[in-house]
Amino acid sequence: MKEFLKISIVQADLFWLDKKKNINLFNSLLEKVEETDVILLPEMFNTSFCPSEIKLAEDMNGNTVVWMRNLASEKKCSVAGSIMIKENNNIFNRLIWISSNGECRYYDKCHLFSLAKEDMFLTKGNSRLIVSEQGWNICPLICYDLRFPVFCRNNDEYDILLFLSNWPQKRIDAWTTLLKARAIENQCISIGVNRVGTDNANFLFTGQSSVYNVFGEEILNLSNRTNIVETVTLSRDNIALHKRQMNFLKDRDSFTIHE
Repeated sequence: MKEFLKISIVQADLFWLDKKKNINLFNSLLEKVEETDVILLPEMFNTSFCPSEIKLAEDMNGNTVVWMRNLASEKKCSVAGSIMIKENNNIFNRLIWISSNGECRYYDKCHLFSLAKEDMFLTKGNSRLIVSEQGWNICPLICYDLRFPVFCRNNDEYDILLFLSNWPQKRIDAWTTLLKARAIENQCISIGVNRVGTDNANFLFTGQSSVYNVFGEEILNLSNRTNIVETVTLSRDNIALHKRQMNFLKDRDSFTIHE
């Protein structure tokens, strides 16, 4: 079990529908990252958020997943990011988590963003994923999932809740408020990874990738900085101390959600 966990957040100005340019951008940004445990990339990091462009979906042996595997091996860390994956006649917005040893796990986005008609083109997932990373339990989710507190609920299953996103500037107040709320109500570290720049539909993205501790205190905010990698070091003892001081989770209600 590792006491300190280093997480590197990549906040990038994504190229529209151009996988080659996006991968080259990430290669450049990550070149100087020498020691980290986890690299986090935004939602649909290889194409920008474009659910209608289903022709860009890959399978799990596609070029982007191969690149993620190579990156994890090279940097000796885990790599997580979301891309469109085609599987069994379905297309998913899939968060792929690749460990340094090559093990691959994934989460398919359960809340598809109907406002952008994501639900018309993609298939929704049906369950969460908890990843064990060197003794830390992590629940990785995608963008719109942030708005659904019951789905995010922590039954003492995880230490870190994270969201890989393409969250526009016009709703950025909701982004920061909800990230803070998810940290407080779940007594966990809450991490949001967002993009910057403008997409092909002229939506503006102003980043605000950030990290909150179990009391909802902000410990990192990348503001609107463009094409930046920032590494935050998290302490397990610090989380345990906060929970010993005020263990709200032990008083949580017990209930089961049925479809």
